[in-house]
Amino acid sequence: MQQKFEFEYDLLDDSNQLSLADQALLAAAKKATSTAYAPYSHFNVGAAARLSNNDIIIGSNQESASFPVGICAERALLNSVGSQFPHDTIHTIAISYEPLGKPSNEPISPCGMCRQSLLDYENRFQSPIKIIMAGMSGKVMVLKSATHLLPFGFDGAILK
Repeated sequence: MQQKFEFEYDLLDDSNQLSLADQALLAAAKKATSTAYAPYSHFNVGAAARLSNNDIIIGSNQESASFPVGICAERALLNSVGSQFPHDTIHTIAISYEPLGKPSNEPISPCGMCRQSLLDYENRFQSPIKIIMAGMSGKVMVLKSATHLLPFGFDGAILK
């Protein structure tokens, strides 16, 4: 039996088409790129989350000479939120990047591990997370849920 999975997303010409709250969140993600530690990849990534209590928390990628030890901006952010605000849901996450010597003018998508982590957080609180993805300029992509990043993600239900 053949089946189909589809979802819709918004592709905006630039961040000015976002609500003021989402513009501020994306600006925080862009600013968070300056806190990245990326001496090996030279690819700074920043993420910002708006919580249910309306706080904005940031995260950035942190590399290590032992490459698997580093952490992506999205997972650094989720770990901070989980540690500091264990009972608050995430309403929206914005992600941006600034690579050294290269343009940053198109949306960036999280890696596979980050997609799974975002899905885990969404499932933990049974609350969708809106995801805004952008470079420092240019088009902006907006998804309604982390499930759209990882449609067949592992949800742990099989473990119960």
